[in-house]
Amino acid sequence: MAVQAGLTTGSHRGPVLVTGAAGFAGSHLAELLASTTDLVCWSREDRAPGLVPSARWQQIDLLDREQVRTAVRDLQPAQVYHLAGMPHVGASWDATTPTLAGNVLATHYLLDALRRAGVTARVLVTASATVYAPSDQPIAEDGSIAPGSPYALSKLAQEMRSLRGVVEDRLDVIVVRAFNHTGPRQTPAFAAPSFARQIALMERGALPPVIRAGNLTPRRDLSDVRDVVRAYAALMARGASGAIYNVASGIGRPIQAILDALVSRARVAVTVETDPSLLRPNDTAALVGDCGRLHRDTGWSPQIGFEQMLDDLLEYWRGQAPGSRL
Repeated sequence: MAVQAGLTTGSHRGPVLVTGAAGFAGSHLAELLASTTDLVCWSREDRAPGLVPSARWQQIDLLDREQVRTAVRDLQPAQVYHLAGMPHVGASWDATTPTLAGNVLATHYLLDALRRAGVTARVLVTASATVYAPSDQPIAEDGSIAPGSPYALSKLAQEMRSLRGVVEDRLDVIVVRAFNHTGPRQTPAFAAPSFARQIALMERGALPPVIRAGNLTPRRDLSDVRDVVRAYAALMARGASGAIYNVASGIGRPIQAILDALVSRARVAVTVETDPSLLRPNDTAALVGDCGRLHRDTGWSPQIGFEQMLDDLLEYWRGQAPGSRL
């Protein structure tokens, strides 16, 4: 389903810009916005073949300050969905500097470029629910903050920089704290697509039928990426400037339950073993979101259920070409 991005904010009519548009959530958002009259997609690398051919694709390095300033000045966007960044919690322990640069410095360069160009765009910045302290109850936006990884710290700094732009630079910014989400095209560096990919390979006989997993006890709020990007579009149209919004299903499941549900779909008998090398230095015990503010302000609610989400994820990996690098 495509939506027309309404230019309800800003004093000029300009294109809709999506940063990180060749990435996981960014590519799904670009597809959602495909009917937008003037959609511009930024990617650090070349875009994936066939991905939203109706958009204008530009290869932009958000860590190149001058390139960003020039591109923003030339583009004069009316809306900016800022999805570019370093996405992985586990990898941030070994790649702290790239994580901080990709999430904080890149956001600063983008917002600074908008300010310098005098662009009155509405900007949606995708932060992360990992900034919250663990809780046994669904967490609202005023929940306790306790980032437990370099990634979470970078996302907290990113949102603080973004909200400072509202106060000091009079920018129209919305911050989104997305809880876990998955779906087609997500890298297997994350748990759910990793499990689904392994099962697809086992069904082909390309892997022995054993999944090696890390800690399976943490509870996570897992949504379908297609629901998440619908929330982004709804917030662009109806969210409050300077506000923070959770995007979540409100349901917490142990990672074990996600793995068990995928294994139950396998066409071969699969066993699970614990792999100590996959255990993280600091794993948040529970992270479940309260998205009441999002629902009240936009009417958004999830449309894709847990079972369909996993069906589609596994079918995506089953559908990859036999000769491709799964």
